[in-house]
Amino acid sequence: MKPAPFTYHAPRTIDETLTLLAELPEAKVMAGGQSFVPVLNMRLASPQHLIDINHVEGLDTVAVTDQGVTIGALVRHAELEHHDGAYAAIPLLRQAVSRVAHPAIRNRGTTVGSIAHADPSGEMPAILALCDGTLTARSVRGERTIKAADFFVGPMESTLEHDELVTHATFARFAPGTRTAYDELARRSGDYAVVGVAVAVTVEDDTITAARASFVSVTDAPDVLDLSGMLTGHPAIAPDEQTAAQLAQAVAEHVDPVDDIHASAEYRREVASILTRRVLTTALAHTPEGAHR
Repeated sequence: MKPAPFTYHAPRTIDETLTLLAELPEAKVMAGGQSFVPVLNMRLASPQHLIDINHVEGLDTVAVTDQGVTIGALVRHAELEHHDGAYAAIPLLRQAVSRVAHPAIRNRGTTVGSIAHADPSGEMPAILALCDGTLTARSVRGERTIKAADFFVGPMESTLEHDELVTHATFARFAPGTRTAYDELARRSGDYAVVGVAVAVTVEDDTITAARASFVSVTDAPDVLDLSGMLTGHPAIAPDEQTAAQLAQAVAEHVDPVDDIHASAEYRREVASILTRRVLTTALAHTPEGAHR
């Protein structure tokens, strides 16, 4: 199938983009287009106006600060994946973005675009949630900062207003001593994950002081499960069988998968529990976040 007819706009500045969004409430924004173009082709969306922001200046930067990593709306997955400064600040970014689809898609797709798309099957929305990240949204009415916890509402639903443009996303640095890992199960390399799990576990003096997890493809919207209650005080080694059983139960109760052509809800729930233990073990073996600074 092909998209329904639409009027194409290619603004050159953020102000021009915001004016178009204010004047055209039925318009949609496209950056990399790796998620949006298939939606257009299948006519799951039929906007009357398409605003292509690829020529807008100032949206293609990666900034690494003491607070975190801020990326512009036109930063490609591949650029973030290979950005040494971003990796040094938050290794989890590379751990996760390297699993996004195929290299060809990472070369074109944008990280902020995938987050704004709010697909719970995408890796980077879950990573933003785990990092307690924020999104910067602008309109002709002004600018606001939206916490990840407040941004995602449901599958491909967010609190972004129709006249707002997400210009940047900021991934906050983890606490010193935090170790992270991400892994996923997919039917084929590059496919959407059947289940994905990211963890961040903070260690002091070889003892766990905090632990959290976020999930891909098994929740309606990206969120975070706090595992600190059952892991705080444990040694920084792979969980024993009793702790692993507690983790499995907590994960099984937290996730809310559905049946589809790829896997049953029961299978996804079981994999999420197993994968959480595996990823936690991997994280504990990793160098703490920030050690590369």
